[in-house]
Amino acid sequence: MDRRELGDFLRSRRERITPAEVGLPAGPRRRTPGLRREEAAQLAFISTEYYTRLEQARGPHPSRDVLAGLARALRLTDTERDHLHHLAGVPPGPPPGPSREVRQSLLDLVHRLPQAAAFVVSATYEVIAWNDLAAALMEDFSALPRRDRNLVRRVFLGPHQPGRRLYGVSDADDFARLAAHDLRATAARYPDDPEVSALVDELLAGSEEFTALWNSHDVAAAPTLCKTFQHPMVGPVTVNCDVLDIADRDQRVVIYTTVPGSPSESALRLLSVIGTQSMDISP
Repeated sequence: MDRRELGDFLRSRRERITPAEVGLPAGPRRRTPGLRREEAAQLAFISTEYYTRLEQARGPHPSRDVLAGLARALRLTDTERDHLHHLAGVPPGPPPGPSREVRQSLLDLVHRLPQAAAFVVSATYEVIAWNDLAAALMEDFSALPRRDRNLVRRVFLGPHQPGRRLYGVSDADDFARLAAHDLRATAARYPDDPEVSALVDELLAGSEEFTALWNSHDVAAAPTLCKTFQHPMVGPVTVNCDVLDIADRDQRVVIYTTVPGSPSESALRLLSVIGTQSMDISP
């Protein structure tokens, strides 16, 4: 355990976080940048005295639970989390759960594709970033609570109207098989993550189709490279589907594009103008 380096690292990470980023009021008379020690300790669920001793290179050997709390409180990336473990003399284990932090470069990419519907999903198929055209084609994810942005939950548990499963997309059944197989592999990668376990339990309890797919123990399925959305305002929109794997975050960027000069290109262009206003797209 390198106590001095650990203390310096904790201090540097604490000072880069603004109170607003963690939902705390800035308040007057902040003598140092970033969070106060007591605020970092509160977010990590440890005592202020313990946290102070760690920063001052006087602390005891922190446990894995303490390190997990510090990583969460200080908004550490996966690389920073591993570095924290090495400084503490505790070999890093697997990430506690699927990452939901999207790199700024990926956010920029998604928003710089004005003629494509693009979004980012986590390892559990939660939509964690999207551009305006993706919202217009599928639904306004910003208007949904986080749990309802999960595409696996949506394809198996709804809500959907007859013939319009998962936004009326043509490969909804194929996507359901792919998602179930992917989720089994995800559960194996994150065996200790309570959110992954809760999602699997919810799907097993609520969907016989998911249960059958889960019990097959398959972990691979062929993705669909072309699909058609039945959109309630502009009609059918056929798109090519390309998926970019972001290995270091265990995320995927999904990009939907249309054939130039096709009716679907015109429909997607119209959607870019209409946006999500006055849409009744409840599937």
